[in-house]
Amino acid sequence: MTCSMKSAVCGAALLTVASLSLVPLSVSHAEERISNPVAVFTGLDKITARIVTFDVYIDETVQFGSLQVTPRACYTRPETEVQKTTAFVEVKEVTLSKEIKPIFGGWMFASSPGLNAVEHPVYDVWLEDCKAESDVPPPTN
Repeated sequence: MTCSMKSAVCGAALLTVASLSLVPLSVSHAEERISNPVAVFTGLDKITARIVTFDVYIDETVQFGSLQVTPRACYTRPETEVQKTTAFVEVKEVTLSKEIKPIFGGWMFASSPGLNAVEHPVYDVWLEDCKAESDVPPPTN
């Protein structure tokens, strides 16, 4: 039997072969992400209207107002591809009674800052970028 005949069997076989040929493409795109040691955030103090951009090394915690921001991963793509900058971030709040409460843990997307930004009654924090170097010295162990 040849696939020149229009049959459901030939169509299904061609569809299977076509879908299998796409698998390596999706795997190669997953390998294209670049892991960066520095995440760049912007923070807004709603009381003073102060906007601050700050660099944070991966697994370092930086305090912005009463918030403690800790990026765990920060990924970009090669310059030849459409940019998709993402970071996994944990944010905790230091309360007036000195308790530390987690208020956010998840992925932030630089292309959609409002999607998973930290919205607090006083402070907002969102991801701007990821980069390989910073003017800020790295943390000491």
